[in-house]
Amino acid sequence: MSTLVLLRHGQSQWNVEPSRFTGWVDVDLTALGEAEAAKAGALLAGEGLAFDVMYTSLLTRAVRTGSLVLAEMGLAWIPVVRHWRLNERHYGGLQGLNKAETAATHGEEQVHLWRRSYTTPPPELDPASDMNPARDPRYDTVPRDQLPLTECLADVVERVLPFWHDVIAADLAAGRRVLVAAHGNSLRALIKHLESIGDDEIAGLEIPTGVPRLYELDPADVCRSTAAPRWLGDADEIAAKAAAVAAQGQAG
Repeated sequence: MSTLVLLRHGQSQWNVEPSRFTGWVDVDLTALGEAEAAKAGALLAGEGLAFDVMYTSLLTRAVRTGSLVLAEMGLAWIPVVRHWRLNERHYGGLQGLNKAETAATHGEEQVHLWRRSYTTPPPELDPASDMNPARDPRYDTVPRDQLPLTECLADVVERVLPFWHDVIAADLAAGRRVLVAAHGNSLRALIKHLESIGDDEIAGLEIPTGVPRLYELDPADVCRSTAAPRWLGDADEIAAKAAAVAAQGQAG
C-alpha cells in the first residue's frame, strides 16, 4: 500500500472578509489558517501516519501550511519539493477583486461560471499587471509560454497531471508515503484524476481548508485505491468548511 494525503492550505488572508480572488497572488495564512495547519498535522499524527516526502506549490500559503503540518508531526526534516505546477488556478483579471462585489457587478451566475466551469476561464490578466507571473522571480526558470494569464479547471488539469505522472506517481509506485499541500483547484485536478470524476461533476466538489484527504493506493497502479478515500476529522466540521467554500462569490 502507498499512502497519499492531499491537503488544501489553511485559511489565507484573502479567504476572509472581504474575500478576494487570489489565484497566483502570494498571500500568507491568517492566524486561523496557521491553526488549521497545525491541527491537520496533529490529526495526521493521531492516525499513525508519516511521510517520506512532501510536495507543495510555490505559493506561501501552501508552503507554510505544509511546513506547519510537518513540524506538528515531528517530520520537519523530510525532503520537500516545491513546484509551480501545483499552484492554484490562475484567476486572470479577477485576481485581487472582491468576490461579493464581482458577483454584484457581473451576476452570481457569471461568477459561478468563472469559478467552477470546467472549460470557461475568467478574463485574461493584463500582461502589464504587477501580478503577471512573468514579473515574479520564482518563475524565472519556467518557459514564458507556459505561464498563464488566466485558467479554467481544464487548464489546471493539463498543468498538474504531468507533475503527477512524472514525479508524484513515481514516488507512490516506489512505496513512498506522500503529502501534497496545495490549493483548491490544483487538488481538485488531482482528485478528478484519482477518482475518475466527470467534467460536469467536478464543479460540485468542495475542498475545505486544512482538512486532509487520505488515499491508500496500490503501488502497482497508483490510481487504484485499496480503500475508499476519506476526509480526516469531524464530519460536521468538514461539512461546515465545505459549505463556507461553496458560499464564496455570492453577492450576499
